[in-house]
Amino acid sequence: MTRPAVARPALLGIVNVTPDSFSDGGRYLDAERAVEHAHALWDAGADFVDIGAASSHPAAPDVPPEREIARLAPVLDLLEGSELRLSIDSARSEVQGYALARGVSMLNDIRGFADPAFYPELARHSCKLVLMYSAPPRPPGARSVTGSELLERIRKFFEQRTQALIAAGIAPERIIVDPGMGLFLGPSKQASLTVLRALASLRDQLGYPMLIGISRKSILTAITDGKGNARPPLERAAAGLAAELFAARSGVDYIRTHDVRALRDGLAVERALSDTRSLPFRGHAPPAGEELA
Repeated sequence: MTRPAVARPALLGIVNVTPDSFSDGGRYLDAERAVEHAHALWDAGADFVDIGAASSHPAAPDVPPEREIARLAPVLDLLEGSELRLSIDSARSEVQGYALARGVSMLNDIRGFADPAFYPELARHSCKLVLMYSAPPRPPGARSVTGSELLERIRKFFEQRTQALIAAGIAPERIIVDPGMGLFLGPSKQASLTVLRALASLRDQLGYPMLIGISRKSILTAITDGKGNARPPLERAAAGLAAELFAARSGVDYIRTHDVRALRDGLAVERALSDTRSLPFRGHAPPAGEELA
C-alpha cells in the first residue's frame, strides 16, 4: 500500500555519550557538555534527541549494559523535566528497560529488538520503536549478494520482526523501520546506494514509517573520493546533506543526523523551491508589470 509522503521528516539530533564514536567520540562524554549539545540540537530544530552510550561501529569494543546506564544516568538526570523528546540508542534490553523507566519517547535499536524475552516489557509502554536492519556477517569465501537479494533480505527481516513484535502486543503505530546504511549493510558503497535508491519503494512495501541515518558515514567518501576514509567525519557534512535531502524527497519519515541546522535549512529551501505558489514567476524575468515581493 502506498503511504502518503510526509510534509517534512522528523529530525533526530545525535548525542554520543561515548569515548569512541566515529564522528565525535569523547566530545560529549561529560554529562554537562552532552546536555548542552542536546539543547543546541533541539534549538536548531531537532524533533528528538537521540542519545547513545555505546558506539555502534562494528569494530568498537563491547560495552557492558551497566556502563551504558552509568553514562546515560547523569545526562537523563540533567534533562529530566525539560521539553526535549528523548530517544535512546541502545541494543541492550537492560539499557532499554532503564530508558523506559525514565520515560523516554523513543528506543532506537541497531539490532532491531532481537530479544523476544523483552517484548512483554516493550508492550507495557507506548514509546516509538526504531528497528534497524543490520546485515549478518558474511562467511569467508561466500559470494556477495546482489542488490535485489539485499532488498529482499531487508523486506523479509522487517516482515518477520514486525510480526513478532505485534504478536507480543506492541501496537503497529509504534513501529519505525530503518533499513541500515554504511557498514551495517556491508563494506561496499553499492549496498548503501542500492538502499538509498530504493527508499521510496521500500517504504511503500513495508507499510511503516521509515528512518534513515547516513550522517557523516564513511560510505559518503567512498562515493565522493573513492575511498571510505578519504576525509574525516566533519568534512563529510555536505555529502551527507545531499543524501539526506534525497532521502527526504523519497518520503522517509525520520532522519537521524549530526547536522540538524543544516538539514533543517536545506529542507526549508527545498520546500520553498518546490512550492510553485511561492514563486512569483517562471523563467528569468517576471511578467511585465509584476512586482517582486
